[in-house]
Amino acid sequence: MGSTESASLAITLNGEPYRLDGETRLVALIAKLGMRPARIAVELNREIVPKSQYETTTVKAGDVLEIINFVGGG
Repeated sequence: MGSTESASLAITLNGEPYRLDGETRLVALIAKLGMRPARIAVELNREIVPKSQYETTTVKAGDVLEIINFVGGG
């Protein structure tokens, strides 16, 4: 067996194993999860990611990602 560049990779998402189809931009992962960027906070490898960096931040194998979704109520 040879290695393939498009092989899936493993990350940890909110404390659970999660597989991606390859390195993925954070903004694409947020969209895939059905979340709205304006209503979440993201921590990547224990560092807060500013919303202004969602487009340019890439999630890679072994990354630990926490996404907190804010829910309004009243």
